Amino acid sequence: MSILDVRSSRRADCDTDHYLVVAKLRERLAVRKQAAQKFEGERFNLGKLKELEVKEKYQIEITNRFAALENLNVDEDVNRIW
Repeated sequence: MSILDVRSSRRADCDTDHYLVVAKLRERLAVRKQAAQKFEGERFNLGKLKELEVKEKYQIEITNRFAALENLNVDEDVNRIW
């Protein structure tokens, strides 16, 4: 950050002995190109879903996950479980 201009003035008319200070600043943000393009998350190879064996395995996995969610009892008292 760099300071371009600083001025003080007695314009503040509110019974005080303080001066109003006005400053112009320049902020430069540096972004690394490599960090902006780097992806930290997990990558998926969606092309493998075209293979029949992988596609069936994926469908079974998703079906099992949703079946487990359906078996959860939402009406149970949270305080009793705790």
